[in-house]
Amino acid sequence: MEKINIAIFVSGGGTNCENLIRYFKDSPHVCCSLVVSNKADALALVRAERLGVPTAVAPKAQLGDPQVMLPLLRQYNIHFIVLAGFLPLVPDYLIEAFPRRIVNLHPALLPKYGGKGMWGHHVHEAVKAAGETETGMTVHWVTPVCDGGEIIAQYRCALSPDDTADDIAEKEHQLEMQYFPQVIERVLADTFVSN
Repeated sequence: MEKINIAIFVSGGGTNCENLIRYFKDSPHVCCSLVVSNKADALALVRAERLGVPTAVAPKAQLGDPQVMLPLLRQYNIHFIVLAGFLPLVPDYLIEAFPRRIVNLHPALLPKYGGKGMWGHHVHEAVKAAGETETGMTVHWVTPVCDGGEIIAQYRCALSPDDTADDIAEKEHQLEMQYFPQVIERVLADTFVSN
């Protein structure tokens, strides 16, 4: 079986991006072939380049242009896209070009705390304000509805009343670091090996 080439889409620091690259570094089946960011100054690009993974910057105009993005993804023979802290909405043409081949990581237990404007610290502050006793991460399929795709996996952690939004963020991030690569590996096996 040929290697499954994945593109990781990022907007920020890239800890999950780096974690995925390291996790699949020696995989006989999966290659992190490209990292794409909508922000030229995203630290994720530096992390990827340090690990020898090609990068590309796709600001809003390029991201929205199939004549730019589809050739870029074809150039690297991309089979699957992982959103790891990618903030823009994925354009419909990309979802159509990669049907059930794009997944997103969300830092809360969807359907709670999802949708427009719910990313990063906004999510953790909302969880804190609601007095939740647990939070977690969700991996879901990407559809045209923001955070509305079918849930693939969720992992939970307990919260205490004393936890700040930063504490909540840290607890949730630990789940991401532990489980996100495993979920991606399982999804890729289910998607490509069983077909």
